[in-house]
Amino acid sequence: MIERYSIPEIREVFSEESKYKRWIEIELVHLKVLEKEGIIPQGNYEEVRKKIEHVNIKEFVKRAKEIEDYVDHDVVAFLTAFEEIAGKEGRFLHYGLTSSDVVDTANALMLRQALEKLLNELDELIKLVKSKALEFKFVPVMGRTHGVFAEPTSVGLKFLFFYSELLRSKQRIFQALQGVSVGKISGAVGNYVYLKPEIEEKILSELGLNVEKVSTQIVPRDRHAFMVSQLALYASSLERFATEIRLLQRTEVNEMMEPFGKAQRGSSAMPHKRNPVKSERICGLARLIRGYTIPAMENIALWHERDISHSSNERFVFEDVICTVFFMTRSMGEIIEGLSVNTNKMTENMSKFGDFYYSQVLLLLLVRKGLARKDAYEIVKRVSHLSFDSGSSLKEVVSKDAELGKVLTPEDIEEVFKTDFLKNVNEIYMRFDLTSQR
Repeated sequence: MIERYSIPEIREVFSEESKYKRWIEIELVHLKVLEKEGIIPQGNYEEVRKKIEHVNIKEFVKRAKEIEDYVDHDVVAFLTAFEEIAGKEGRFLHYGLTSSDVVDTANALMLRQALEKLLNELDELIKLVKSKALEFKFVPVMGRTHGVFAEPTSVGLKFLFFYSELLRSKQRIFQALQGVSVGKISGAVGNYVYLKPEIEEKILSELGLNVEKVSTQIVPRDRHAFMVSQLALYASSLERFATEIRLLQRTEVNEMMEPFGKAQRGSSAMPHKRNPVKSERICGLARLIRGYTIPAMENIALWHERDISHSSNERFVFEDVICTVFFMTRSMGEIIEGLSVNTNKMTENMSKFGDFYYSQVLLLLLVRKGLARKDAYEIVKRVSHLSFDSGSSLKEVVSKDAELGKVLTPEDIEEVFKTDFLKNVNEIYMRFDLTSQR
């Protein structure tokens, strides 16, 4: 994880010091439960706990790394360093365990903590988006499909769509959190030869984790692949709205603009530039996150009861994905909070090219008047294209059209161009209990 996109409060969860603290915690809880069950001598847990309690974790990590240089096994190095501190009482450390009992259970603690922090950050983003949805609920803006004028919609609906999407993301990430909050203390190939399943249950209960109902030597990696895929999906949702901002910030549109600091510079060559770099950054990082789904999926199919091919890439994947998505979430919050919404420009853009976007209203009126839809469509296509190409008002073109004059009265035409495109916005908001009136 590079420093540029790192936030200390989330980076700390993945630090080496935090990892070794979790490993120590698991070994201590393991001793505590074994002592209660009469498997190891009474007093062993307390003796070891007192000796490790005030250890300088940085020095402990340093010593473990020194040992790892020659044993070439991180858990063996950790246990050796731990036993150096614990003395003869340390002989029961790791009793009946295998490396993955410690590593995978510690990963569960790490991922749970990180995802909880992410969900808290996501909650803050949801609040910001909700406030914008309410603020701009009835502000009209031209809706565009294929990048082309379609019909007017509400600025608030753009935010409400994002709000709804974020609620789904929150639900999926919480599901992923539950999925990875499982540990295993089942031994070398997962069949509890040295410690019974009830021992596992008691250890994991102390740690606040669920039990993997059946494991091999590891917690199955479909759990982690699901987590990464849900985070990639969430990152893509952030990218979708960042793309919306980028499109609306274009000079010829100028309807929204991400915050731009007083001291900020947009270009090394062109001082006038105010580029949507924050939104572009989110889009670029979303591409990276989606890329991590590949190794996460590949980690599912390991050899027999386990191999180690997943371990190396997970040292990147877990930290990089969650840290980066956390950074993206906070960045999007800063964008939403400082976003400029140019309602005057939205009104100007809607009127700049005329009123041809009333074409569907006119089409449906002609159908109600008795015309076949195919025939009505051809008529409206002709007059609306003429309106756009000539720069004339569609209302004016319709009023002068002889063919339409046989079907429509002046009052009919007036009603067409009085259509309220936002008349049902409140009903949409009611689906989210966001019912402030116009």
